[in-house]
Amino acid sequence: MEQIVLNEGTYIQISVSDEQKLFARQLVNHSIIHHRISNIWDKNKDRLAHTRMMRFTGTLGEIVFADCYHLPRPTRSFGAADGQDFGQDFLIRSDTEDFAVDIKSMKRRSGFLAGDYVLNIPSSQLHKPGSKTSHYFCISFHQSENDGTIASLLGFIDKQALQNGETGMLFPAGAKRLRGDGSTFVFNESTYEVLFSDIAPPVVTTSIRRIKGFRLCQLK
Repeated sequence: MEQIVLNEGTYIQISVSDEQKLFARQLVNHSIIHHRISNIWDKNKDRLAHTRMMRFTGTLGEIVFADCYHLPRPTRSFGAADGQDFGQDFLIRSDTEDFAVDIKSMKRRSGFLAGDYVLNIPSSQLHKPGSKTSHYFCISFHQSENDGTIASLLGFIDKQALQNGETGMLFPAGAKRLRGDGSTFVFNESTYEVLFSDIAPPVVTTSIRRIKGFRLCQLK
């Protein structure tokens, strides 16, 4: 199967099907009923109501990634029966290396993404004992008035490079950050920020090119 690695700053957009969203909702509903695990945002009382939305976004990202690269779909939302998958949503084997991939999904208002947008990864997650993660894969979702739910596949982040300070920046708990709109926020825990422009682009296959809504995009 033909595979093409994109140039830096390029990402993929595809349409998300109703079936994919239904499958994600079913996994989330089962998870909320049967897997009463803690979430990293539970200490923020104003975000407790967002549990379902957060799990849906994360689970949908795993389903989209699996379908794009012909991998088995997740059978549970938020990891194994106890909610712990040790940061390995997918294990991808190659002739030279195995990749333990943790999917990082987020919602944004638009699919027009810029190089100075960031992905946040909590330090506690990066350094969690027993973590199997070797790479993170970033997916952004937005809602299009005409085309429904769209997934932007941004690509990979090498966990080792992040730990070594070769990419990303660590902000300690309590650090204040300025948003693009001029407002500010404070990190509740130490967090790594990775610029979208520093994310390694995804691999494009022939089958991905055939997915409804496929197009190549460039970071602003």
